[in-house]
Amino acid sequence: MSERAALPTSFGPAEVGLRFLTAAHQARGAVDRQMAAAGLTLSRIKLLQVLAGRGPLHQAELAEALGQAPRSVTQTVEALERLHLVTRVVDPGDRRRKTVGLTEKGRSALTAGEQAGRQALERIFGALDTGQLADLAKLLVRVEAAST
Repeated sequence: MSERAALPTSFGPAEVGLRFLTAAHQARGAVDRQMAAAGLTLSRIKLLQVLAGRGPLHQAELAEALGQAPRSVTQTVEALERLHLVTRVVDPGDRRRKTVGLTEKGRSALTAGEQAGRQALERIFGALDTGQLADLAKLLVRVEAAST
């Protein structure tokens, strides 16, 4: 399909917003597929990034840092533990609480996953020239500000 054929017929806020959401969904899918090929999904990488940046955390703190429901984080942590990418240690003061930490294997997987994600983003946004990237960055700042 040519670039001209891809242009929307209407440039109203709702039409452009839907186009943006579609593009964001497609870009996220491409990044997730590239990361999955490297062994992790975007959601798992985000969890590992929090641990890499903040150190070991209780699962409730991890859920809060990720803005996710504790049960969702528990399922992800269990999967990452089976892969030996994280460890869970019972809190001696409260046996119901578990502290999650990143293993060396987890650090290596995180590095590989982040690199795969960067490659996907460079491929996607590499289709834009420097001026277009600068314009898009400015526009995204405005969209982000209007979204809060």
